[in-house]
Amino acid sequence: MTRRIVCLVLLAALLPGCGYNKIQAGDETVKAAWAEVANQYQRRADLIPNLVNTVKGAADFEKGTLEAVITARSKATSVKLTPELLENEDSFNRFVEAQGQLSSALSRLFAVAENYPTLKASDSFRDLQAQIEGTENRITVARGRYIDTVREFNTLVRSFPTVLTAKAIGMGPKPTFEAREGVSEVPPEVKF
Repeated sequence: MTRRIVCLVLLAALLPGCGYNKIQAGDETVKAAWAEVANQYQRRADLIPNLVNTVKGAADFEKGTLEAVITARSKATSVKLTPELLENEDSFNRFVEAQGQLSSALSRLFAVAENYPTLKASDSFRDLQAQIEGTENRITVARGRYIDTVREFNTLVRSFPTVLTAKAIGMGPKPTFEAREGVSEVPPEVKF
C-alpha cells in the first residue's frame, strides 16, 4: 500500500514536467495558424472566378492565360484543406506546389492584362486586382505566422523531456513552408 502511494506521489510530481498539455496547446495553435492560411487561400480562390469573367469580356484576351489560371485554381482547390493535411508531408507539399502554380498563373494574367488598356480601365478589374493583391499580402502574413507557430511547436516536440511525451503520444514535427525551386510565391504585381 505504501509503495503504491509513493508511486502515485512520484507520478503526480513528474506529470507537469512531461509537457503533454504544452504539446496539445501547441498542436491546437498550429491548427489555428493553418486555418488562417487556408482561409486566405480560399479567399483568393473565391475571387478568381469573378476575375476570369471580367477578363473574358476583354476582346482578344489570350485564352491560354485564362485557361492557365482556371486550371491552376482547379488544381489548388482540389486539395482538401484539413488539419490532417499537416500530418502528411507529401500532401502538404502538393498543396504548396498547387498554390504556387496559382500565384504564377495570376502573375502572368496581370502581366498580360497590361496590354489591354480597356481592361485596365475597368472598375471591376481594378477592384478585383486590388482585392487579390490584398489577399496575397494576407497570405504572406498568415504563412509567416504559421511558420513561426510551427517552429515553436517543432522545437517543443524535439526538446527534452517533452520529446519523450511527444513520441509516446505519436506527435511529431509539423511541415512548414519552404522556398520551392521553380515555383514563384511572389504576389502578382499590380500596376495601373
